[in-house]
Formats: sequence, structure tokens, C-alpha cells
Amino acid sequence: PDRALPSAGCSKWDIREKVWEHLEASGLADFPRPVRGRIPNFKGSRQACCSLGELDVFGRAREVKVDPDKPLEGARLAALQARKTLLVPTPRLRTGLFNRIVPPPGASKEILRRCATSQGVKDYSVPVGLDGKARVDLVVVGSVAVSEKGWRIGKGEGYADMEYAMMVSMGAVQEDTPVVTIVHDCQVLDIAEELLDDHDLTVDYILTPTRTIQTNCKRPKPQGIMWHKVSSEMLGKIPILKTLRCREQQAGKDVTLQDEHPALANTNRAAISNKKVMAANPQPRAAPVGQPHVGSEPVNPKLEGSDPMTTVYVGNLPGSLRVSELKSALRELQVVPAGLKWQGAQHRAFLDYRDQGAAHRAVSSLQGLSLGGNALRAELAKSQRNKG
Repeated sequence: PDRALPSAGCSKWDIREKVWEHLEASGLADFPRPVRGRIPNFKGSRQACCSLGELDVFGRAREVKVDPDKPLEGARLAALQARKTLLVPTPRLRTGLFNRIVPPPGASKEILRRCATSQGVKDYSVPVGLDGKARVDLVVVGSVAVSEKGWRIGKGEGYADMEYAMMVSMGAVQEDTPVVTIVHDCQVLDIAEELLDDHDLTVDYILTPTRTIQTNCKRPKPQGIMWHKVSSEMLGKIPILKTLRCREQQAGKDVTLQDEHPALANTNRAAISNKKVMAANPQPRAAPVGQPHVGSEPVNPKLEGSDPMTTVYVGNLPGSLRVSELKSALRELQVVPAGLKWQGAQHRAFLDYRDQGAAHRAVSSLQGLSLGGNALRAELAKSQRNKG
């Protein structure tokens, strides 16, 4: 692995940022630029994609699902040239789950090349509904970073994990369906296993311009959609999810969404009474949403800004927790701080409150709260720093 790149003690976002930065700085980034925020295209992606044809699992596959990202264009072409059924997810899953790419009969090499581009995917595709009997034999995904053990980091929007979970739900992939990713050599890094979440997709093969790595990854792949990790926002953006959710609900599964049971619902502490849960539901509020909303103590305007802050330490945060998830738990508990210092890599955060009452309430609400499977530690911070 490339020494310019991150390793131990980094969060997923640190790793993404460093990979994007390194690809740009080293001149390896390729169109579309900048690669930041994307599954990055890189010089040599064609070469890496060519190795796909040499994999046994590709030779045996009849239906191949390849993501729509630019660096995977060569993989889409390889599938079309080998006359396999090519499935490509619809971008951001807006209209369905896949499109099947159907080249015109007797298509020339030139037309197959067109079919493999993002425009071609639009021009030559037919949507596959949930009942289309897709049986995917091989899955090809893009990555921002991947480790030789098969841990994968995507661009952070969760679409590849979601697509895979949806395929499991509709019976399109099995436990042993192989997953391949195609990256530049510098994107193969050490990734700490604690950064992995149970909904993260792992990979079985990594193709780079210079090598083929078989990961022999034993970690189980996601077993289907984890509804408690799906937000209503995501459900609103992905219509097909609604259909799958209705089906699974009818089949008797628990399909409660992430924001339907507040962060508090998974704790059985008496401190959180029903009244409190009710109050956490979006009622009209005095403070506009997103503004620090510290209980309802009147703030003395003369002291505003000159008051020393009371700082609360929150520890034992799970590595996979995002700052947004902590913020939404603070909103639900109605202990929104005036300031928040996030140190996810150290599994901790510091919350600043304008008055001690609010700080003490935050400590009692957060202590032992279960987030991402960890019971949090909360106490007043050792140093009571002044603001600024």
C-alpha cells in the first residue's frame, strides 16, 4: 500500500478524503474531475477492467451486475462483448433497481462501446422490475478504498450497500454470489475492521492495473435490508424501497425505519418516559430547527457570550457512528449543545452548553444511551474551558 495514504486510527471520511486528494495530486485522477465525492476514475482503469475476463467467476457468470461509475466502463464492455446479460443500477435508484442493457442485434464493437458508457446505458436499456426474475451471478462495484481483506469503503452515500441489500431482498443474489471491485493500486489500503458496519458490502476480488487479489473474505455479506438503518429521507428518494418495504411488512418483518424509533427507543432507561419521547417528536419549537436549542431557560442577554461554557465529554462512540447521528440523538433528547467538537477517530465528542443545568441534563440523558450498539459514557469534561 502507498505510504502517502492513511492507515490506522482514521475514520472512513479521513480515508476517502486522503484517497481523493492523493489521486488528484499524483496525476492519477481521470475524467470526470475532480474525483472528490465520486467513485474516482483513474488512469489505468481500462487495463484493470480487462482482468475481469480472466476470472473464472466471470467466465461462469450469465448475468453480471456492474455499477454505473465511469471507472467500470471497461467492465460493462467486457460483459457485453462476452454476450452476458448486463444489469446496471439506475443512478441513485430513482426509477427501479436495474436496467438491462440490450444492444441492438448484430451490434458492432463501436456500438457495444457506446452501450457501456453512461449515455449508452440510457439509450439501450430496459428497466427490470422487482418481479423481473434477475439472478445475478457476479456483482461489480466501484470503491473509494478497499483492503486486501475485502473491506470496502464507498463514496459515503450507501447506494452500493443498499443495492446489494435490495438484491438479497428480491432473491437476485445468494450468499455465495462473488463481488468484484476495480480500483487503482493506491486505493488498496489497510482499513481497520472496526470501521466496518454490518450493512457494509465486502468484496471477494480486487482488480487493479497491476494485480488481481482474491480476498477470501469470510465476513458475511449483508443479509437484506436493515430497515432500522434506512431513513425516511432515503425511502422518499428510492421509490422501489417502498415496494420492498410493503412486501417485507406483509411477510411479517420488522420494517421500522431509523428515524421512526428515536435513538432512545433502544434503551430501557426509566429516565426516558413516554412524555419525553412524545416531546421529542417535531412539535412547533421556539428555536428554529438547527439553532442551538437549550431547554427553555431564559438566557440573560448581558451574559450571552461572556458566560463560561460547561463542557460535557461523551465517550465510547462506535467507530461507525456519524456526527449527524449523534446530533439527531441530541435533538431527540432535547439537549442540543451550543457547540460540538467531534473526535470520531478517538471515539469521543465534546459538547458545550451555555448553562450548567443543560449540561447536567445532557449527562443524565446520554449516560448509558445505546448508539450503534455501544453504551455511551457521558460526564462533565475535566477541563471547563471558556468559550473561544
